[in-house]
Formats: sequence, C-alpha cells, structure tokens
Amino acid sequence: MVVRIRLSRLGCKNKPFYRLMAADSRSPRDGKHLEVLGYYNPLPVQDGGKRMGINFDRVKYWLSVGAQPSNPVERLLFRAGLLPPPPTVAMGRKGGPRDTRPVDGLTGRVRDNVTAAVTENH
Repeated sequence: MVVRIRLSRLGCKNKPFYRLMAADSRSPRDGKHLEVLGYYNPLPVQDGGKRMGINFDRVKYWLSVGAQPSNPVERLLFRAGLLPPPPTVAMGRKGGPRDTRPVDGLTGRVRDNVTAAVTENH
C-alpha cells in the first residue's frame, strides 16, 4: 500500500477549503483516509493572508515511513519549511531548443554558478 499525503477538497462552490491528509494512493480524492494532518484555506481572509495549519510531528512521521507528497502538498510543505525546494527546470520556447539549466526554487531564476562550476571542471 503506497501512502500519499494529499489535499482533500471541502467547502462550497467557489469557496474551497482543503484538508491535508495521509491516504492510500488508490482511494478517491475525498474518500477514506488514514489520518488528517492539517488544513489549508487558499482564500484570503480579512487580514489578506491565506491560512494553513499543519501537524508537523505527524507529517514528519509519515514522510519518514515513506509517504509521498503530491505536487501541491510538496509546495505547501516547502513553504512551511519541512521540505527542500522542488526541482524545477527553465524551459525554452515551444518548438525551440530547451534550456535545461537548474532554477533556484526560491527566486525562480537560473542558477549560473552551477553551470560555471561544471564547465570549469571539463
């Protein structure tokens, strides 16, 4: 059984609210889950911020036993400081040559020092 940490949608139409949960990868999005690990409200509240509450101890436990976070959860856990930035690659234009230089996860800019170090070694 592969365990995924993913979001389950709650709330009304046009007012989503998500629960962060550990669930079997074969179960449906809003189906049976193993444990609720937190919540995420993407809509800004009165102070203008988005709300997120995570049980860090339980998330660390599930990650330590091999649970795999979904892509949106991976981004949320990166913002919370639990995971390193997800790997991203800068792409070129459609149909043109691709740019495969690594991109910094925080700034979104291409890392030049990595490519310079690789060219110096060869």
